[in-house]
Amino acid sequence: MGKVVLAYSGGLDTSVAIVWLREQYRLEVVTVTADVGDHKDVAAIRQKALDLGASEALVVDARREFAAGYAFRALRAQAVYQGRYPLSAALSRPLIARLLVETARKVGAEAIAHGCTGKGNDQVRFDVATAALAPDLRVIAPVREWAWSREEEIEYALERGIPVPATKKSPYSIDQNLWGRSVECGVLEDPWAEPPDDVWAWTCSPDDAPAEPEYVEVGFDAGTPVSLDGRVLPPEELVAELNRLAGRHGVGRIDMIEDRLVGIKSREVYEAPAATVLLQAHRELEGMCLPRETLAFKALVADRYAELAYFGLWYAPLREALDAFVDATQAAVTGVVRVKLHRGSCQVVGRKAPKSLYQFDLATYDRGDRFDHRAAEGFIALFGLPTRVWAQVQRGGTDAPSAGKSRQPAGKAVGRAV
Repeated sequence: MGKVVLAYSGGLDTSVAIVWLREQYRLEVVTVTADVGDHKDVAAIRQKALDLGASEALVVDARREFAAGYAFRALRAQAVYQGRYPLSAALSRPLIARLLVETARKVGAEAIAHGCTGKGNDQVRFDVATAALAPDLRVIAPVREWAWSREEEIEYALERGIPVPATKKSPYSIDQNLWGRSVECGVLEDPWAEPPDDVWAWTCSPDDAPAEPEYVEVGFDAGTPVSLDGRVLPPEELVAELNRLAGRHGVGRIDMIEDRLVGIKSREVYEAPAATVLLQAHRELEGMCLPRETLAFKALVADRYAELAYFGLWYAPLREALDAFVDATQAAVTGVVRVKLHRGSCQVVGRKAPKSLYQFDLATYDRGDRFDHRAAEGFIALFGLPTRVWAQVQRGGTDAPSAGKSRQPAGKAVGRAV
């Protein structure tokens, strides 16, 4: 009897999958539950897997690795999918896939399995990550194969003694980890409908948030968050603390229509208080520490980086190459950013950095100004030269240079200031 390693969440789909894999594939099932900060009772989940017939049920505390090696990597890149989604679920999948592959190697499994559907993004992330890390391993996706309705799946579960919640199931599909909480289905499938109050769990309504603003100072070292209000914290604790703090002020609500990889437009609702604050603070610190040309190119890298993560290409060579660029840019991004949280808004109101490119004596208009104003005239003449020549040629005036022949005496500058 061969073995399969199943990514196990404890929910209905993966619980049914334990029994189904044993029945249909005659495989011994080993489950892996990765704790990436989704606040589940992992001990109870482990016991449930064993009760359903898993030969082994492994639980991995991956919170620190997820925060430091995945969420903070994306933060340093400023990776936000389609300008709004901070990639919470997308970033956890390559980590979980790697844990599945490592477990498969240890227990001698011939395949891994997951509970993803055939129309979502996660199936791609698991399948492609496995292909990158262990191309010899087979991937089994029971939900793609059994093609049951929800009612038929519940009937199968009841017939085989698989626990099904007795209360009415929530209409929402929810996934959460340290970096964010994703909600879809139910009334949210109507893009005109405002998300009801029961959608939100991490953030209070901005209308009910404290009337007085709260300030928090985020410290960064080489682009990585390391402290809150001067307290150095491990990455997973820093994110959890900031989730609570910003969520209390209604910060981090996202309601968007996004493009799934399979071609479907989907209405998604996210809560990402910590990610919202950290992305804004990091962006402002970069603006202080990086040259203009680097910032402009890094914005292009950020978009591509976000797409790679969203599309399940975390282990692709391009993502690793982009990381090398990102790492090079972050060496100077060290400092402290002060953020004001108030009724749903997150506003950077102060920043300081030892390697800041902001120079007071160049920026000020006061007596300390050492900018050479006289140099501006020559700069403008050269900077505007292409525009001036184009305008002269288009207007066809007497000042327009003839084709193939210069009308300026030798040694005279065409761009002489008017």
